[in-house]
Parts: sequence; C-alpha cells; structure tokens
Amino acid sequence: MRLAKALVFLLAWPVAGMAREVGEVDTVFKWFGPNHKIVVEAFDDPKVEGVTCYLSRARTGGIKGGLGLAEDRAEASIACRQVGPIRMSDELEDGEVVFKERTSLVFKTMQVVRFFDEARNTLVYLVYSDRVIEGSPQNAVTAIPILPWASNP
Repeated sequence: MRLAKALVFLLAWPVAGMAREVGEVDTVFKWFGPNHKIVVEAFDDPKVEGVTCYLSRARTGGIKGGLGLAEDRAEASIACRQVGPIRMSDELEDGEVVFKERTSLVFKTMQVVRFFDEARNTLVYLVYSDRVIEGSPQNAVTAIPILPWASNP
C-alpha cells in the first residue's frame, strides 16, 4: 500500500515549466504501440519574460512507451531565443531549474537550468539528464545575449 501511494505521489509530482509540443517525427516504426519519435517542445522561461526555449528529445515508443513505462534516452538539444523585450521578474539564481520532465517512470529526469553570465550580459541555458543513482554527461547548451528589442512603429 505504501509503495502504491509513493508511486501516485511521484507521478503527480509537478514539473518546473510547462512545454507545448511544436512537432514530432517518427524515427522507428513499432508494430505495437506508438513509434519511437523525436519531439520538439517550446517553453517560456518562467522568470525571464521575452525568452522561449525549444527542446528536441527522443521519446520511446512501443508498448512500454505507450503505457509510460519506458525510459527515454538522455540525449536532448536546446535552442533558446529572445522573442520580445527581456524583463527579469526576480533576482536570478545560477543553476535554477526552469524546466523539468520525467523521462522514466520514477528515477530519471531531463532538466533545463539557467545561468547568468554577468560579464557578457548573457543568459545561458543547459539541458541534461539525471538519475537518482547516476546521471549522464550528455548535455547541450545555448546562450542569449541580452540586447535591446526593436519594436515596430
């Protein structure tokens, strides 16, 4: 009974940020269950107005993937862009999680963290995957110089 309650809690655990799926492509056909895919998702930085990040990552298909029991691969790619005037709502904390999503039933997550390079006036975003026991060194990084935003007359 305790294990069931713990699983319900972990499955209901909120993630930082919410992504919207932009598109997907199939990579491997599966006879049963959904195909393996690469999905592209977009999310806005919750503390930095004017920044949108695009994340591409593998999603495991098949029967286990369709049931949410499969573990997705650790590889991901990220590109963040200035999409309007940049306004920071709060003091930014280096290494703060701006997006997090489970990539296995319980133990593995993919997350995006933000750093501010004050010397270059640049926001830096890092995507990586971690596990309770052992994470992965695979990662991707993107940077956005904070520039004035030209508004249309």
